[in-house]
Amino acid sequence: MMNARQTRWVEFLADYQVSINYHPGKANLVADALSRRRYDSAVERDVESLVGEISTLRLCAISQEPLGLEAVDQADLLSRIRVAQQSDQSLLDATRVTGSEYEVSANGTILVRGRVCVPKDVELRHQILGEAHASKFSIHPGATKMYHDLKRYYHWVGMKRDVADWVAKCNTCALVKAEHQVPGGLLQSLPIPEWKWDRITMDFVVGLPVSRTFDAIGKFVREIVRLHGVPASIVSDRDPRFTSEFWRAFQAEMGTKVHLSTAYHPQTDGQSERTIQTLEDLLRMCVLDWGGHWADHLSLVEFAYNNSFQASIGMAPFEALYGRPCRTPLCWTQVGERSMYGATYVQETTEKVRVVRLNMKEAQDRQKSYADRRRRELEFQVGDRVYLKMAMLRGPNRSIAENKLSPRFMGPFPVVERVGPLAYRLELPEIMKAFHKVFHVSMLRKCLHPTEELVARIPEDLQPDLTVPAVPVRILERREKVLRNKRIPLLFCGIAVVLQRRLGSQRQR
Repeated sequence: MMNARQTRWVEFLADYQVSINYHPGKANLVADALSRRRYDSAVERDVESLVGEISTLRLCAISQEPLGLEAVDQADLLSRIRVAQQSDQSLLDATRVTGSEYEVSANGTILVRGRVCVPKDVELRHQILGEAHASKFSIHPGATKMYHDLKRYYHWVGMKRDVADWVAKCNTCALVKAEHQVPGGLLQSLPIPEWKWDRITMDFVVGLPVSRTFDAIGKFVREIVRLHGVPASIVSDRDPRFTSEFWRAFQAEMGTKVHLSTAYHPQTDGQSERTIQTLEDLLRMCVLDWGGHWADHLSLVEFAYNNSFQASIGMAPFEALYGRPCRTPLCWTQVGERSMYGATYVQETTEKVRVVRLNMKEAQDRQKSYADRRRRELEFQVGDRVYLKMAMLRGPNRSIAENKLSPRFMGPFPVVERVGPLAYRLELPEIMKAFHKVFHVSMLRKCLHPTEELVARIPEDLQPDLTVPAVPVRILERREKVLRNKRIPLLFCGIAVVLQRRLGSQRQR
């Protein structure tokens, strides 16, 4: 039987063509002589002289660190550096200058303040940069960390610039590392309409308790078209009801242009999002103070909002629409009647519209100045390769399952067209054909990797139909739906997302 040490030696020697023969210990006098040799302390040699004889310890002696498993490779790298130094005439001339920082060690290596001087050899420098950045002992440090770690052992002119350029072009860093800077793309305001209800924004509110059902198209005609006419354009997000062929055909017949937001960028329809937030707060307060169903308070919430002062237009929406605010039970000071006729009414209405447009322009300029303080200008050219941020694609009911250790970006993908000032159309692979191919600039990161044929990295669990497969794992509840002539069994199941991994195994989340 062999112990653990003997087993390791057998595994180590299995790769070599050797034969092991037994030799009695009392006859092995040579080994005893070597192990019991006495050294005279007066003739002990320093580390530098030992380095001259033992080539595998050359780099270790210069760095003054323990010898590792990669000592042979490091020694070979140092030998290549030494050979390249002899071909660099500028380095050789620098060593001959009296008082120069350049010096030659005992083994012939040119040093600068104890650091190895790397000559102007592009391949050699790239090997050093690659080993310092992507090895298992460094794991892709940033430019500052990598530079300070590297300059302890090596020196060349322009090292800091080369390190920063190498880190910026690393494909793995671009896919994984987060952006610690303000988002790209300055604020682009929507155009100010020429007249009332000329341009509108729309969005659906989800998550409210179930109320009476209604027809969305019929409600649009009753509440918008009937009261204010057909709008010239509509800005909305990419809700399936807005992207459907029926909605597009319906608006085309009415002569209305439909402007959809870019993919996964709700800020495009920010006016609707902010208004919905205010209306939801009003509904919460109504339900909290007076109780009842939220739908019962919706009419008064609409009235209160439209009759309240709005900073963006400098007046209440009712005043901008009708020329004056609507009367409420709080208006006790309004006594008598006020009449306007003909040209006076037209002139005052036109003046109101002019004031509203000026106030909206002033509000947009103010909002843009505030927003641009936390943003940066970012542009790409057609043909550039960019990475696509995956934060908006993850999560429940999204196209990519949530995974803590998955990359933050995917790609790179080439830019094929610039759509507007802040959006770009990308050339996506066939598996992503269901994706909308236009993305906001804040979701993109430029690829600086020099290889043009770089293969785009796509999550393995990405589904072409933009869904994450789910399977039932247990039955939570069983019910029966009773109809007039039959009973329908209903099963409520807990589901789990199944992720298909590279090894073909499946796990549940």
